[in-house]
Amino acid sequence: MVHTMFDSSCHREMVSRLRRLRPDAQRLWGRMTAPQMVAHLRDQMRHCLGLAECAPQPGLFRTTIARKLVIYWLPWPRGRVKGPPEAFVTKPGEWKADLADLELLLQQFIARGPAGTWPEHARLGPMTGKDWGVFCHKHFNHHLRQFGV
Repeated sequence: MVHTMFDSSCHREMVSRLRRLRPDAQRLWGRMTAPQMVAHLRDQMRHCLGLAECAPQPGLFRTTIARKLVIYWLPWPRGRVKGPPEAFVTKPGEWKADLADLELLLQQFIARGPAGTWPEHARLGPMTGKDWGVFCHKHFNHHLRQFGV
């Protein structure tokens, strides 16, 4: 079964996990702290909502086959892949406010729905709402697992 942020139970689970995350949580891999990871997820949500521009980056991942493999089939490596620079713009602020902002962005994402209009992903190219729903779930899950949540 493919998990998507547009499924209400998946969305509720992600919010619950976010609320269990603590700013001093120790990472299991990678370089980010928990506050940096929350800032990174906020940047990614702004990108997928079209609230922040992300320059297209040429490469293999922009092909349909590679995009589908990354989104739907392949596990994501731990700490080896770096997102576009625009996904690391926001600096961590006050913990509770940052989490509240991330939840608000997530609500805006859900409200748009899979049939909404969606921008291209900087590295993966054109994406449907369904693609974004699965990608966002996988991305959140990847980083929450990074901090044991």
